[in-house]
Amino acid sequence: MSQTVLSLKEVTIYQEGKKILSHVNLDVKHGEFIYIIGKTGSGKSSFMKTLYGDLPLTEGEGQIVEFDLATLKERDIPYLRRKIGIVFQDFKLLPDRSVKDNMLFVLKATGWVDKEGMERKIDEVLDKVGMMNFLTKMPHQLSGGEQQRIAIARALLNDPEFILADEPTGNLDPQTSSEVLEVLKKINANGKTVIMVTHDYALLLKFPSKTLKCEDERIFEVVQRSV
Repeated sequence: MSQTVLSLKEVTIYQEGKKILSHVNLDVKHGEFIYIIGKTGSGKSSFMKTLYGDLPLTEGEGQIVEFDLATLKERDIPYLRRKIGIVFQDFKLLPDRSVKDNMLFVLKATGWVDKEGMERKIDEVLDKVGMMNFLTKMPHQLSGGEQQRIAIARALLNDPEFILADEPTGNLDPQTSSEVLEVLKKINANGKTVIMVTHDYALLLKFPSKTLKCEDERIFEVVQRSV
């Protein structure tokens, strides 16, 4: 039986004192790929922020990769984020550094010191996303799809158990979106759990998977033809 990597029980999520989602009950097993859909403002990003510790969990019970979200302290958040890879819509690459230096920044910030080990790790994650030949490129020299592949590689640096992707294709054209999703699906096939927020229903039809919808302060599973 697959291990549970995320468990939420009767969770209510607030942002700036406003209730965003309530009665959230969810179990995610190791190796699942889950889409989250819903209108702008329906709570998708607030849900994701709660999972990676950006919004405190003040009501209900929540565990993610063995961290208790309800008792999570500020000092615990860096350790949680070593076990979770986060991919954002706007890439969040450091514009004044090469691809390699963007990777080194993350590794050093998360406690790596072995230079050879860091070089090997960077090569490994770039190879996984098909970007091995881009080490010396600056972010502005890359297309949107290339930047997102680099952002996915960066999220893999610490061998996370879980990938949280918040609108990773939101700034990309349809063809590039499909390519990025193929990368995420391949990572999922290699054993990583993935939760991905998206507005792109064409991707859901092309790459069907379990889908949750945020609506009317609730999050619930939907069958794909009804999304």
